[in-house]
Amino acid sequence: QVQFVESGGGLVQPGGSLRLSCAASGTRSSVSAMGWYRQAPGKQRELVASITSSGVADYLDSVRGRFTISRDNAKNTLYLQMISLKPEDTAVYYCNYGNALVSGYAYWGQGTQVTVSS
Repeated sequence: QVQFVESGGGLVQPGGSLRLSCAASGTRSSVSAMGWYRQAPGKQRELVASITSSGVADYLDSVRGRFTISRDNAKNTLYLQMISLKPEDTAVYYCNYGNALVSGYAYWGQGTQVTVSS
């Protein structure tokens, strides 16, 4: 059974940093492209960063240079290092397969809340 468990969110001031983690189980995540997504109140879920099984990363323009996605295939864990956080980064962050949105993949974990506020 597929399970994604996201953690590491919290309340941080503008300019602060957070590191999100996603533990994957029951999945083919170690051989699949994976992604971090976010959904802010009243907005659609969007892909923030993705990474192939070999480690090639891509980013949403608004986070490029501030966010870094990485993975540990041996541990089936995905990470998102976020620096220079802005209020507009406030959202619930989820991990999933890299094509989860475009394929309409039905399963999503609970996510982790990131709030950037002074």
